[in-house]
Amino acid sequence: MKSKVMSLGNKLSANMPRSEAFIKAWQIVKAGELKLTVKGVTFGIRQTALKKLTQYPCNKVVTVLVSEPFNAYDKNAIAVKVGVQYGKGLFTIGYIAKEMTGLVRALKPKAIKTEVLSGDIYGARLSLAA
Repeated sequence: MKSKVMSLGNKLSANMPRSEAFIKAWQIVKAGELKLTVKGVTFGIRQTALKKLTQYPCNKVVTVLVSEPFNAYDKNAIAVKVGVQYGKGLFTIGYIAKEMTGLVRALKPKAIKTEVLSGDIYGARLSLAA
């Protein structure tokens, strides 16, 4: 466990103060995951897509994080694209928060679990396995 913390902490220290990086690394390794809320879920027809995703169990939802270096608003943007296992293509449901992109890049998640949150406004939460 100590080597994982050291490795992740060193990667994170490129984007934040070293002491803060090692504290964050310890929290992630101890929890075994990093939980994030997807931003921008109310743009365009994303609410419709999220509503449709609620019909499927979490293990049938495929999630991919895609870097968008040519994004007009943020060259470090990471899009959250989802689809249904054995379905047709992927749909962008939102983005990783700007403050968290460096952390997500350093983490290089091994697995991504998506939970669709329903209510008056649909949302999505990601669990990125460390």
